[in-house]
Amino acid sequence: MNPVTENTAAAAPARTTPVRIEFKGLLSLAVPIMVAQLATTAMGFVDAVMAGRVSPRDLASVALGNSIWIPVYLLMSGVLLATTPKVAQRFGAGQFDEIGPLVRQALWLALCVGLIGSGLLLAAEPILHWMKVDAQLIEPSMGYLHGIAFGLPGMAFYYVLRCYSDGMGRTRPSMVIGLCGLLLNIPLNYALIYGHFGAPALGGVGCGWASGIVMWFMALSMAAWTFWAPFYARTRVLVRFDRPQWAVIKRLVSIGLPIGIAVFAESSIFAVIALLIGSLGSTVVAGHQIALNISSLLFMIPYSLGMAVTVRVGQALGAGNPWQARFAAKVGLGAALVFAAFSATLILCLREPIASIYTPDKAVIQIASMLIVYAALYQFSDAIQVICAGALRGYQDTRVTMILTLFAYWGIGLPVGYVLGLTDWLGPASGPSGLWEGLIAGLSCAALMLSIRLTRSARKRIRPSRPAG
Repeated sequence: MNPVTENTAAAAPARTTPVRIEFKGLLSLAVPIMVAQLATTAMGFVDAVMAGRVSPRDLASVALGNSIWIPVYLLMSGVLLATTPKVAQRFGAGQFDEIGPLVRQALWLALCVGLIGSGLLLAAEPILHWMKVDAQLIEPSMGYLHGIAFGLPGMAFYYVLRCYSDGMGRTRPSMVIGLCGLLLNIPLNYALIYGHFGAPALGGVGCGWASGIVMWFMALSMAAWTFWAPFYARTRVLVRFDRPQWAVIKRLVSIGLPIGIAVFAESSIFAVIALLIGSLGSTVVAGHQIALNISSLLFMIPYSLGMAVTVRVGQALGAGNPWQARFAAKVGLGAALVFAAFSATLILCLREPIASIYTPDKAVIQIASMLIVYAALYQFSDAIQVICAGALRGYQDTRVTMILTLFAYWGIGLPVGYVLGLTDWLGPASGPSGLWEGLIAGLSCAALMLSIRLTRSARKRIRPSRPAG
């Protein structure tokens, strides 16, 4: 019997576990996810550093390739993320015989979205021309994308198996395999960038092929882990073959596509803000990138907590305990807000020393320090919205979440930022400060609307379960 079922069977009056136990369960899921996310982020850092040592052209080609394939990956992974709450609910209900067929259909979905994503990357050259990219960069950028396109189906398979494992409360495999992927990426980069061990010297293009190989390595490693580890034996995911069942795949898409669009909407608004700031000069751009990089690193913590909350909520609902599901969301929210208070205080007090790590330029440090103040302010709204979104995924309430997210970021955040930062409609244009104030407005609206939606979703699940009289 799993912990969620045990807690339900105890039939305590409050129908919830103590905060300490819930927090421990949440953290045991979230910490490996954090390490896995940081390992994935570190691979991009390694690619940039190693390509940059060849030439600025190679570094630029990697950067341009990332600007194309990462949005495609975020959309793809969001669609496949529907696997987690589906598995978590069945695991919480003890319906292990239903998990295998579900995951096998999710693997068919992974094949479809992986091939579509690869096709988009292989056909990306017109986008580079539309972006008016330097003609000398188009060929190496496309070479880099060809390598990523080779690996993208493998990453899709890996992501489904990771969601399957996460949904069953086992997040350690993704941490171990993520770290192994990072360790493999370094020698592969070394061989394919510089032409060692008999490999051709491909420069920045080699980073793409190294990443593609690592993606397939991670997929095969996760498949081996879930096939041989005794814990997964009762679900029998990889021991038989099922034909595609389009009704099941359609239900996965109906939950996953809104998640993918919501993730894409949140990430793309930061890209648009960066493009708008690009017109304000290199010093402003550099300061913006420093502040954004710091906030992106800090975001990994609440984001990982949000993924863990999805699992805890899904398992509690599967066990027939909506009180525990709501409690898990509250504990996750409390943990994220405590971290937000810590991180906001830290970067406020150390904003200039932190900025000076990136550059010795005093003008850039001054702008970065100013923008870090805004980054500190939105730690709270960012924490609330990402935990609420994670909990709503656990409730499989994703369509309204997508609409609210799109409205908050693109209907409020971007217009407010544009008006305050780049026009004189409400007073003198305030430049990057106004654009970041728009980010705060969008994130705050998202936090408010998603928290209201979560409250309603939790109440709706509890009301039918409340005992009569």
